[in-house]
Amino acid sequence: MTITAVILAGGRGTRMGGVEKGLLDWRGRPLIAHLIDALAPQVDHILINANRAHERYAIFGLPIIRDAPDFEGLGPLAGIHTALSHAATERVICVPCDMPEIPDDLVAKLLQATQAEPSRPPLAYAIAAARAYPTLCLLHRDYRDALAASLHQGHCAARRWLDEHGAIQVEFGDLPLANFNTPDALKPPR
Repeated sequence: MTITAVILAGGRGTRMGGVEKGLLDWRGRPLIAHLIDALAPQVDHILINANRAHERYAIFGLPIIRDAPDFEGLGPLAGIHTALSHAATERVICVPCDMPEIPDDLVAKLLQATQAEPSRPPLAYAIAAARAYPTLCLLHRDYRDALAASLHQGHCAARRWLDEHGAIQVEFGDLPLANFNTPDALKPPR
């Protein structure tokens, strides 16, 4: 089964002062570079969802996709819709650009969960250390229209949408998944 990964970098980075989060330096490299390295052995294709700084993201040599004008600024769910609209594969994994340390078995576990329960929708997202990560999710391209309908109605919460559509929550144990939403989060521990 072929899978496309889409790195969600289309946000405004408001909690980071409006900077392009995927391009922030972490351990000597941009956050997005860490994700590309982590995703490459797990998927067949990688796309970057970005609504600005295209020339800066172009250095990574991956296709860049932009949110539809109707949905731009509506948050991660708009990026997930963009992912489903542009992926050449039926299965799409989405990861946020500010989470550089994803599990090595992320795609395998999410995919396995959907295959183990064929009566449920082919949607899944990660749970780790008792916290939900709805933007760390696996979806099927057939849900693109349902997602668009929700966005048109103003429903933009990713977890709510996934739960309403019967997504499977996949447990990753106590694995701490760092999510860099503030400048302090990027600072090395003392």
